[in-house]
This record gives sequence, C-alpha cells and structure tokens, in this order.
Amino acid sequence: MKRAVEVVLFLIPFVGQLFFVGFANSVRTTVMGLPFFMFWWLLWMVLTPICTWLTYLIADHDRGERVS
Repeated sequence: MKRAVEVVLFLIPFVGQLFFVGFANSVRTTVMGLPFFMFWWLLWMVLTPICTWLTYLIADHDRGERVS
C-alpha cells in the first residue's frame, strides 16, 4: 500500500505539469498579479519538492533505514 502512495506522489507533479498545461494556458485571469499560466508553473515548482520529500519520508520509514 505504501508503495502505491509513493508512486502516486511521484506522478502528481508529472501529471499536473504535463497534462494540464493546456488548461492552464486557456484561462485568462491573473493570480497574485501573475498570469494564470505563470502562477501554475510557480505552484508546481513549490509542490514538486514537497511531493518528492513526502515520498522520501514514506520510503525511508517503510524500509527502516536511516540516511546519514
């Protein structure tokens, strides 16, 4: 079960950045003064390391190893 969570956490940024670009590019609004498309990429620049870090934590605890 934890392995599935790891895979999903790795796929979320991939899907968000690759498959929803057309959606993000079609919206004509601004968020925090940025065009929505630029905000979308900035959002994923923050979310991708968070997803990767969570995957690392799950994998590290799952195997019972300590990385020094």
